[in-house]
Amino acid sequence: MSGTAQPREDRNGLRVDRRLARFIEDEALPGTGIAADRFWAGLAALVHEFGPRNRALLARRDELQAQIDAWHRDHRDRPHDREGYKAFLRDIGYLVPEGGDFAIDTANTDPEIAQVPGPQLVVPSTNARFVLNAANARWGSLYDCLYGTDAMGLPLPSGGFDTGRGARVVSRTAVFLDETFPLTGTSHGNAARYRIVGGALEVDGSALKSPERFVGYRGDADAPRSILLRNHGLHVELVFDRDHPIGRQTASGLADVLLESAMSAIIDCEDSVACVDAEDKVMAYRNWLGLMRGDLSERFEKGGRTITRALNGDRDYTAPGGGTLSLKGRALLLVRNVGHLMTNPAILDRDGGEVFEGLMDAMVTVLIALHDLAKTDGSRNSVTGSVYVVKPKMHGPDEVAFADAIFSHVEEVLGLPRYTVKMGIMDEERRTSVNLKECIRAGRHRVCFINTGFLDRTGDEIHTSMEAGPFSRKDFIKRKGWITAYENQNVDIGLECGLSGKAQIGKGMWAVPDRMAAMIEQKIEHPRAGANCAWVPSPTAATLHALHYHKVDVLAVQAQLARGGRRAYVDALLDIPLAAYRQWTPDQIRREVENNAQGILGYVVRWIDQGIGCSKVPDINDVGLMEDRATCRISAQHIANWLHHGIVARDEVEAIMRAMAAVVDRQNAGDPLYRPMAPGFDGIAFKAACDLVFEGRVQPSGYTEPVLHARRLELKAQQHG
Repeated sequence: MSGTAQPREDRNGLRVDRRLARFIEDEALPGTGIAADRFWAGLAALVHEFGPRNRALLARRDELQAQIDAWHRDHRDRPHDREGYKAFLRDIGYLVPEGGDFAIDTANTDPEIAQVPGPQLVVPSTNARFVLNAANARWGSLYDCLYGTDAMGLPLPSGGFDTGRGARVVSRTAVFLDETFPLTGTSHGNAARYRIVGGALEVDGSALKSPERFVGYRGDADAPRSILLRNHGLHVELVFDRDHPIGRQTASGLADVLLESAMSAIIDCEDSVACVDAEDKVMAYRNWLGLMRGDLSERFEKGGRTITRALNGDRDYTAPGGGTLSLKGRALLLVRNVGHLMTNPAILDRDGGEVFEGLMDAMVTVLIALHDLAKTDGSRNSVTGSVYVVKPKMHGPDEVAFADAIFSHVEEVLGLPRYTVKMGIMDEERRTSVNLKECIRAGRHRVCFINTGFLDRTGDEIHTSMEAGPFSRKDFIKRKGWITAYENQNVDIGLECGLSGKAQIGKGMWAVPDRMAAMIEQKIEHPRAGANCAWVPSPTAATLHALHYHKVDVLAVQAQLARGGRRAYVDALLDIPLAAYRQWTPDQIRREVENNAQGILGYVVRWIDQGIGCSKVPDINDVGLMEDRATCRISAQHIANWLHHGIVARDEVEAIMRAMAAVVDRQNAGDPLYRPMAPGFDGIAFKAACDLVFEGRVQPSGYTEPVLHARRLELKAQQHG
């Protein structure tokens, strides 16, 4: 750690890394109206008053886990006693009584949160290019996304433009338009002329069957450059250009179809980044600042050209009856802070200890958002004067209440009206899932988002029930009844607590970015389940996933679910997905451990050596999967569970780790920045991967952060000599 240490400056009893102090005072504060003394005094009070409460909440986690471990050891190898287990969890305060009905009173949420379901991107805050791509993914070309992926069931394109493939794209898009915006007497695929007559859209003399879906245009009414349509709150723009290579091939000159795609995007300071010190935190905060000010840009080389990328402006159209219609050109941006667990050496408290990173994130990210709140016109993030912070990895109602109190303190220091900060609750920890209604109640004034996360949820499931016995293989865990109950309960309780029309109910990530045909086939289940949003791994995936929200009226689904009286209850969530059949062959055991080990190593080697917190990592079959700390957590906990129960021996796992390291080396052979792990197996990255497995059982809640941060700091210290 000493190798990355920089000079520190005293700020109200805090010892602040000079790089962070300079960023706050020279970049973040100017333009906010907040004096430096006021900011630092407020942060110092937050650190010293809330720090002890934070430590007490973490101690409570450890206390409950010790009691659960003891219960499982006492009941091991007996049939699962659901009622006895449930009573025990109530006795120790893990499962709290569910109170009466209520509705959240979150106010001033933007339309993207409250009214318009659609895809949601999650992007690492430390990569400016990715951040800009995500923000600009509000609009995407359906033509490009169909042509450049396997979405139509065709292999990926190669070589020059394939006219046959292009024709299929145009035909497939015409089918979408006919399904979503049907005409009275013709097909969009046969249309020769679009024009505006008397404030209505006319296509070859035909009209839209639902005329209200035409909402604007650009250019001359008799020969518009583009036509704007709307369905389920989402916009679709038809772009006409007879000089365009595609426009020349169509009778109407239709050159492209743009879909409103990523309605919202989470700028992530947590699971998809590797922020271990002030240098990293400043990188993350600076990109968030650029987004909130609106001046973020990035220069990079692509195809032999230097490209400068900046934030898209808003989009203006002529309304059907005259006047101007303006639409956002960017996704609504939320920022994900870290959870309550980790500390960071960027700031030391008055006793010389590292401050809790979540406290620092809350103060700094909301301060930065003041730049957006100060705007009164032009391109803004929130038009309702809100700041959106996603808070992950909270365990139960007390921790949600603590987060609520943190944001109240921040609002007071920064002079914001109470509940300006809206909070997203990640339903990814078991103690939150089984107490979800009370968690929402604890944040009822600012909840803007709840979201299920299968991977973190499974990692926590394994760690919480580590002593209960060996878990099923990972593919079989997904098939157990608890996961369906978990997904259903999240929606049911969200609706019961009045989130519809005020907040998002979200679902998790599509993890295979190159398999868009499979995503189109499967991910429609998320809006069908009543989810306002679901995570996608790229702007391309956002545009293709937007097709699902044109097929499914999510708000109508939510209304039907609320009327239908379906309610998933906690009992099924308490059925632990242990292996009922344990007669695995040695080959089955080895393959399961290999799959887990390869995923861990492929992710960790980039995290430690290159500081990449989220990337497309080839799996054991060379299929690229989006990996972050959540995927790493479940794999590490699964091997730790099998080790603990003797399904596999330590020496076997060590041999598999070495063998899989060689596989990962081969998969990364084309990366000039990659440092092989074999044949020495003595690098910091390989040691970190082994730590996650062999020390996984004793990690707090099974989290990967303590190991990864310590090893990354070790490497940075080594690099800085």
